Amino acid sequence: MHLVFVTSIVPHGVPATGYEIANAAVIDALRRAGVRVTVLGFTWPGNVPADPENTVVLGSVDVRTDSASAWQKLAWLSRAVLDGVTFSSVKLRVVDPAAIRTALAGIEPFDGYVLNSVQFAGAFEGLWGDKPSIFVAHNVEHHSAKENAAAARSPLQKYLFRREARLLETVEHRLCNRASFVFTLAEEDRAALGVASPRKSASLPLVTPASAFRLPMERELKYDAALIGTWTWQPNRIGLDWFLDEVVPHLPGSFRVAVAGSLPAGMRTSHPGVAFVGRVPDAIEFVLSGRVVPLVSRAGSGVQLKTIEAFELGLSAVATSRSLRGIDSLPANCIVADDPAEFACALQEAAARARDIDPQRFRREQRAALDRRILLGLAAFGHERACA
Repeated sequence: MHLVFVTSIVPHGVPATGYEIANAAVIDALRRAGVRVTVLGFTWPGNVPADPENTVVLGSVDVRTDSASAWQKLAWLSRAVLDGVTFSSVKLRVVDPAAIRTALAGIEPFDGYVLNSVQFAGAFEGLWGDKPSIFVAHNVEHHSAKENAAAARSPLQKYLFRREARLLETVEHRLCNRASFVFTLAEEDRAALGVASPRKSASLPLVTPASAFRLPMERELKYDAALIGTWTWQPNRIGLDWFLDEVVPHLPGSFRVAVAGSLPAGMRTSHPGVAFVGRVPDAIEFVLSGRVVPLVSRAGSGVQLKTIEAFELGLSAVATSRSLRGIDSLPANCIVADDPAEFACALQEAAARARDIDPQRFRREQRAALDRRILLGLAAFGHERACA
């Protein structure tokens, strides 16, 4: 079987973001199941595909909103309104549909599409109806947009997020209806997308790529707690705001917290123990420098890859319930807390004992479950190994 993995940004280098790690996990699982996978999409400017022999590049594009100029944002918004599409999808309309059809013709023969997330699939909806498809829903995007609207601080932002939510809900509904099978990254997203039937969907337990995975050796502990993320992404920002505004005030001044990753302008806290360290050269090395990992998700859907990474490293963690989406078996050294004061107390308790556990079992069980559920989706295509 030969499938075309349609994605906004093709894999390049070692996966770093949650989106990239999820993509690598799905592609690797498809190939372990015996599927030939050709990836179709764009590269980041200046990057090259990680697997050029099995990748068709449509061009380079930078879809990041936080680093775009005011003029670029206005151009995206104007075209999104004119074309009646989402803000996230219009960024990918930098090629003509005819160019994509030509690229697909060059990949033939193939059996169907894996439509990876809503952005690229939604930007060119009319191109995927000639063959069966699997839809990979990284999140329930319209739910995330509604949460972003509720958290937005200006009337214009609220309006734009509400518009995005309305359009995303329609597109997600169409993509799910047309798909032979839907993969989500969290169990609860299946019902939220209206595809709860086991004949229509399955949730995928994820693992980080083997190239990025490594067990901790001797750890140099610099902080009591270390958390890392792309905090300019609104669902992540909601979690970080909750942590800084509601949890941190309950921590003693001597409790050391390091926050790594890209931050919105003006992010600050009065707590003397909190340090914003920006981008770090090695995310795993940074996380290993903390006694405990705070997992602070309060919004969004889909799975939290930072949760997977922490559990794969065997690290002590304190997690909100929202951070545990897509986790079937909770490690013994993870404490769940949703109340800010309880979360702060749990952080101090976990940091005091800093109990690492052997992560191999978690990773092995996650990967085995991932492979089983991938086969469920492939069965919709009549894949021989899936039916064996």
